[in-house]
Amino acid sequence: MVWQKYNGEKIHTPINDAVEEIIKREAHLGNRLKVYIGTDSQVKRGIVEFATVIVFLREHKGGFMFINRDKIFRRIGIKERMLIEVQKSIDVAYQLCPLLDQYHIDLEVHVDINTNPSFESNIALKEAMGYIMGMGFQFRAKPESFASTNCANKMVQ
Repeated sequence: MVWQKYNGEKIHTPINDAVEEIIKREAHLGNRLKVYIGTDSQVKRGIVEFATVIVFLREHKGGFMFINRDKIFRRIGIKERMLIEVQKSIDVAYQLCPLLDQYHIDLEVHVDINTNPSFESNIALKEAMGYIMGMGFQFRAKPESFASTNCANKMVQ
């Protein structure tokens, strides 16, 4: 997985090392962090583009994010696409969880799934919620899922 910063700069160290470096730097500066992970996707000419983000919010002092982009070169349905988004976010959350626990940093997993049944993405809501909560993570869906709905969304447009 290749991660980068918002400015496009590639992260050359393993993601756990890069996140730990951020945690230590922000703690040294006196900032409390909260971490949000989310994925969004866009279908363009039969190719599904994904963006997964790790959003770091400093308490009352703004934030920043790391981004990973990925593609699938086949057609998939909306439900499968939503569940792949969830899987990508869970994979990252699961990888970072021991580190975040060690430093007592809260984590939320955000999904780009609408809680309103009249929206197409709602078809995957129950499975996504069960999967994320079953893994022990805090869960947020639209309209509260800014990591996926806003941050990751900007990376696939």
